[in-house]
Amino acid sequence: MVEGADLADVMQPCPEVDGLHVVPATIDLAGAEIELVSVVARENRLNKAIQAHPGVGGAEVGEDRYDYVLVDCPPSLGLLTLNALVAAHEMLIPIQAEYYALEGLGQLLETVEMVKKHLNPELRISTILVTMYDGRTRLAAGVAEEVRSHFGDQVLKTMIPRSVRVSEAPSYAQTVMTYDPGSPGAMSYLEAAREITQRGARA
Repeated sequence: MVEGADLADVMQPCPEVDGLHVVPATIDLAGAEIELVSVVARENRLNKAIQAHPGVGGAEVGEDRYDYVLVDCPPSLGLLTLNALVAAHEMLIPIQAEYYALEGLGQLLETVEMVKKHLNPELRISTILVTMYDGRTRLAAGVAEEVRSHFGDQVLKTMIPRSVRVSEAPSYAQTVMTYDPGSPGAMSYLEAAREITQRGARA
């Protein structure tokens, strides 16, 4: 992002999932936040890199064109997240079924509105996914209900339960889908993905 490398040069195939290509990052990416401050058109760097990739920008629909480009953002509202919001057409917000997650959501929505107004009018919140849901607590149920009352159909029916397997997977450099595909967490994420693709097909 900072030095203008081509996306294709830093992309790698994922060994566990056919058809999935990743642009991995390390903790060093945090330093890009500081370096981007002095870069011209700093909020548009990621968008330019993605659109310049032959499988995205001008590619025809077919085998060589990517179905989805997913940008995983850090849990902050800095320049890295701003770059992702400028590059995106749709936004998926995972929200923990906890009270303080609702507090942070308000600030995020304000940022999204500012980005839509000044930088990316195409951006829209298409999906809300409730995560770390514990059906045994009233708090989780209350948070989920409040999110549904505010966002309506944008909230997926599928909720991701609290799961030890989901927490363990990153320590083995895996996703829960490859670490323990039969676990409740993995099955829930699979169902959420299915729900998202069905929505896209209807749209």
